[in-house]
Amino acid sequence: MRRRRRRHSIQLDLHGVKHADVEVKVEDFVLDHQCEMVIITGHSEEMKRIVSMVLDRHDFSYTVGVPGNAGIIHVSR
Repeated sequence: MRRRRRRHSIQLDLHGVKHADVEVKVEDFVLDHQCEMVIITGHSEEMKRIVSMVLDRHDFSYTVGVPGNAGIIHVSR
């Protein structure tokens, strides 16, 4: 029987982080890791906009929301 390996992504949870602090926190996180990761934004459209702006600036590939959870951004760089 073959066992499936589960991929674990590195996560950054932004719950409780003020919008004014998000840009620096996300930039530090993605530049430190540069691998597949998940950024938990919650449902705040402003939070998603800020995170997307940082990811675009550094040319990361990402998807906002996944089936069943609109409050995350999956970064696939």
